[in-house]
Amino acid sequence: MFQSYKVCHAAKHQFSNLTMDEAYIVILSFVFLFLAHQVLVRASSKNNGRSKRMRLPPSPPGAIPFLGHLHLVEKPYHAALSRLAERHGPIFSLRLGSRDAVVVTSPAFARECFTEHDVTFANRPLLPSQMLVTFDGAALGTASYGPHWRNLRRIVAVHLLSAHRVSCMSGVIYAEVRAMVRQMYRATTAAPGGAARIELKRGLFELSLSVLMETIAQTKATRPESDADTDMSVEAQEFKQVIDEIFPHVGSVLWDYLPVLRWFDVFGVRNKILAAVRTRDAVLRRLIDAVRRRLDDSCESEKKSMIAVLLTLQQTEPEVYTDTMMAALCSNLLGAGAETTSSTIEWAMSLLLNHPETLKKAHAEIDAAVGTSRLVTADDIPRLGYLKCIVSETFRLYPVAPLLLPHESSADCEVGGYHVPRGTALLVNAYAIHRDPGVWEEPDEFVPERFEGGRAEGLFLAPFGMGRRKCPGEALALQTIGVVLGTLIQCFHWSRVGVEVDMSEGSGLTMPKAVPLEALCRPRAAMHDVLQKL
Repeated sequence: MFQSYKVCHAAKHQFSNLTMDEAYIVILSFVFLFLAHQVLVRASSKNNGRSKRMRLPPSPPGAIPFLGHLHLVEKPYHAALSRLAERHGPIFSLRLGSRDAVVVTSPAFARECFTEHDVTFANRPLLPSQMLVTFDGAALGTASYGPHWRNLRRIVAVHLLSAHRVSCMSGVIYAEVRAMVRQMYRATTAAPGGAARIELKRGLFELSLSVLMETIAQTKATRPESDADTDMSVEAQEFKQVIDEIFPHVGSVLWDYLPVLRWFDVFGVRNKILAAVRTRDAVLRRLIDAVRRRLDDSCESEKKSMIAVLLTLQQTEPEVYTDTMMAALCSNLLGAGAETTSSTIEWAMSLLLNHPETLKKAHAEIDAAVGTSRLVTADDIPRLGYLKCIVSETFRLYPVAPLLLPHESSADCEVGGYHVPRGTALLVNAYAIHRDPGVWEEPDEFVPERFEGGRAEGLFLAPFGMGRRKCPGEALALQTIGVVLGTLIQCFHWSRVGVEVDMSEGSGLTMPKAVPLEALCRPRAAMHDVLQKL
């Protein structure tokens, strides 16, 4: 009853500023939809005997007409769905306005979805807000499973994220890490007592974006030397602003689930999204045009940027490799890659600051394996076993895509003995599965040692998803995270600004920290010679 009151009160607040004519339209629309809903329900109950025999996943009681279970799904969504799973089991169904969804919170059921039913769940549910930012669903992450998606996936796998290309990018990552560490070191030398207060997310985002820009467009996101007012480049600032304005809204606005509300934009969310999209598209056009101007067909294909490769293909198949297709692909890779990589490193550093004994152990491993006469490189990562355990434990506790990306069934299927109808959205709560006490000992504790010696092998850990829609950037992300995190540990002593780092979780498409990490960093005495030469 209390939840119903909150929904009604929110609706009253949203429509209090409507004109009388608009209010009549809303009321008549709700009446019409309610009557239509009743007619369809009665027709279905009378004529669809087969559906009555289907064993559907359990559903929470208290669904409200038109709203369904929307009032039960509060932010952050992964936490709300975890609480529902505790009451209704590892697989349950929800009615989210006009859309049906199935939520899976079990390793066994998740594996079943992405192995036995991998093709069935290879589609993405296209929400109206997503259509606004993904070029009508043409981006790699949102494209329907089919020839267009397979072509995009092939381009990414061959020309951007192949094992050879990722290996070749180690030099780019190393150069960007050097630049970030050099900037931090200068900040410490200018700070009182030699300890600088750093907000890590800004620098980490710029680094991640620069690595991707170098590979996608052979251009950097370096800060202009004349710009003393910011520690981020123009490109990085623009993309960070776009992500900050888009991610909290996409997939979480009411008109994604209540069609009648698409007629209105009471809070101006649509206009905010479209303004951010225009900014993003202008940046992408500049990148594509810049590559087009300097394109040299004599370059070897493997040394070209991804945009250069696409522009070469455009010459023979202009109807396939359009500028819009290129912009959609670049937008997907830049937006998703930069945000998720930088957030993971920020979560890892937050955990280490709250567990100084783990940080000391990581220092000791890096000193023993790499030494103090040079910086960590990509070639060192395979020998830094404990560092890899820290990264794995960070993925387990704070997966940056806690619900992965939603999937949608293209046909009727059966999961865990329950019937899942065609067109049902699939939400896999990786956050909850990673903290399942039936799978993990002390599931809420930060214990990197649980991954030592292959002890966690075979346990469900899917920060990049599973199946054919698994994130293709896993290898690049792991290499970048390993080198950046290892270098930050190697070069500086880190300490908290307050008593403890705030580990509150934000909401949106990804799971950012609700409170950005600020920490004090001081150069390690053993690394002074190396840092002075950067």
